[in-house]
Amino acid sequence: MPEWVAAGGAGLLAGGALLAGSALAWFVRVPVPVVALVMAFGSGVLISALAFELVEEAVTEGGLAATAGGFLIGSVVYVGLNVVLARYGARHRKRSGTQQPSQAEHSSSGGAIAVGALLDGVPESMVLGLSFLTGPGLSLPLLAAVFISNVPEGLSSTAGWKRAGRGPGYVFGIWGAIAVASGLAALAGYLLLDGAAPTTLAFVNALAAGAILAMITDTMIPEAFESAALYSGLIATLGFLAAFSLHNLG
Repeated sequence: MPEWVAAGGAGLLAGGALLAGSALAWFVRVPVPVVALVMAFGSGVLISALAFELVEEAVTEGGLAATAGGFLIGSVVYVGLNVVLARYGARHRKRSGTQQPSQAEHSSSGGAIAVGALLDGVPESMVLGLSFLTGPGLSLPLLAAVFISNVPEGLSSTAGWKRAGRGPGYVFGIWGAIAVASGLAALAGYLLLDGAAPTTLAFVNALAAGAILAMITDTMIPEAFESAALYSGLIATLGFLAAFSLHNLG
């Protein structure tokens, strides 16, 4: 199989986990504490993946300067865009409770939430395509980490959207489109940076890592802490260890 096809397929598979989590939340009534615990686990998984699969790899490939610069810029860009989206009603797009506004309460929230969900998913998918360029092939630990973390993201968001009165066409339309966009982002990461210098690859990997860490802190950890505060740290630790174990076994 050509690598560009595998890159796009990996992104599509990871994006499909969002759709799977969404379907679970739509058709099964999942208690809020359970959603929070799964979100805590996914947060730990992603933190481990960005530390060992992205940042460590970036430093090895391109040095500290390119890595630190990309990491900081990725975080600043994500936070800046997130601040703008929050003004249009997308601040709590991954909350499973009643924090999310309905379309009647905030007329622009529907589009803002869709753009926010896309913003959350693109960095994760892009680095899947890049993993073909920085190693011998697809990073299976990274794919597993993104897939595992995407399930609770889709689950929590959909639970909140459903409580806010969003219909199934809106919910599954967004996640279906983002699954496709995830495949395209992974494909773009591979095609656009094929043959790039090691410092460029390091910068882009770190850029995505910075955006992912900002996303975890802004949108995943609050959900985990509010409804599972007593156990969220332990569950996040277990997620971190699971992803770290995959990294070492892979």
